Amino acid sequence: MTQPVEIHPGLLKDCHDIGPLKLSRLLLMDEAAWPWLVLVPLRPNKVDFDDLDPMDSYRVSDEIRECSMALKRLYSPAKINVAALGNSVPQLHIHIIARFTDDPAWPRPVWGVTEKRRYGEAELRHRIEQIEHEIHSTFGFGDRPG
Repeated sequence: MTQPVEIHPGLLKDCHDIGPLKLSRLLLMDEAAWPWLVLVPLRPNKVDFDDLDPMDSYRVSDEIRECSMALKRLYSPAKINVAALGNSVPQLHIHIIARFTDDPAWPRPVWGVTEKRRYGEAELRHRIEQIEHEIHSTFGFGDRPG
């Protein structure tokens, strides 16, 4: 039996854990200005996307696509940004961010926006429920990682 993969503390400090997908753990960035998901593939010692074996890279690509489509259906963004930039957190993680023409950083990247807007308790609960429902109803959210 393999050891469970722990999520890096730096990610848990900035994110809320939504739950498992087939390969990854789905997190929500605690930045209420954007619907901002983070996928963490549950494979040990992976830093970059190309560290994944071919089958896992296909699975993660499917999860990125599923999460992107869920954000599009829920929020009708102008654009979805997908990036694996994590230089300060060594664990492989992929950001999936819904962008809007009136968001605080448009058209620039979301990184470097100085004023963070953390979720309030009710807003956080509502956002997570929306995402869980959308992903579960369409893609079987919560299937055991494998």
